Amino acid sequence: MPVASDTDGLDAADRADGDSAGERAADALPINELFCSLQGEGRLAGVPSVFVRTSGCNLRCWFCDSYHTSWEPTGDWYGVDDVLAAVSEYDADHVVFTGGEPLVHDASVDLLEALAERGYHTTVETNGTIHRAAPIDLASVSPKLASSTPTAERDPKGEGEWADRHEQRRLDVDVLGRFVEDYDTQLKFVVTGPEDMPEIEGLVADVRVTADTPLPDDRVLLMPEGQTRDELTETRRVVADLAVEYGYRYTPRLHVDLWNDAPGT
Repeated sequence: MPVASDTDGLDAADRADGDSAGERAADALPINELFCSLQGEGRLAGVPSVFVRTSGCNLRCWFCDSYHTSWEPTGDWYGVDDVLAAVSEYDADHVVFTGGEPLVHDASVDLLEALAERGYHTTVETNGTIHRAAPIDLASVSPKLASSTPTAERDPKGEGEWADRHEQRRLDVDVLGRFVEDYDTQLKFVVTGPEDMPEIEGLVADVRVTADTPLPDDRVLLMPEGQTRDELTETRRVVADLAVEYGYRYTPRLHVDLWNDAPGT
């Protein structure tokens, strides 16, 4: 499934907030792209994986690296069986379910259950504000820091409509705690600079208090912000040094290093 180029596949509600559309079939998902590549981030970086990317998100990070799933969501609606058929065309045992925010869609559970039945290892890339009971092998949770908020000077559309909404929604410590308790979880923070670290330290401490399951330092990942090689050149070393200083794990953005910002990678 190639990157969708039209917006007719998403209703107005999806364009605004990423909520599932009631008019669609119960098992339908708005697919932005489906492709096979290497996992570029986190503990499984380098593993060949099929990426299933949905459109629609309940947040609007100014640096979103999948602009056409959030700020201007595009996609075509596919049933779970169609998605499974497309996944099976690739010779990979790992599936990365991503977005946007894939868990805004009710049918996400149907897809994850079907993938588990077929023996796939599933990683769910989520912002950690929505929890669903589903078979997830690795929850790759990326809590959004204050530096992600699309302030007037950083709003990609220049409209300033999302700043307050994003700020109100971007964190839910109780939901983050449930992810840590229920799944093998990595907390993956997009770091813009050293000024993010006090918030990260505070949030990690809050999650550890909330969750009954331990959260080791090596499950806390620091990832440099940047959508292109040039941008990563400016942040990569800074974030690596922060990982060493704070004892957390550094994660690269391997796909950017290899393919820059090309779609389908």
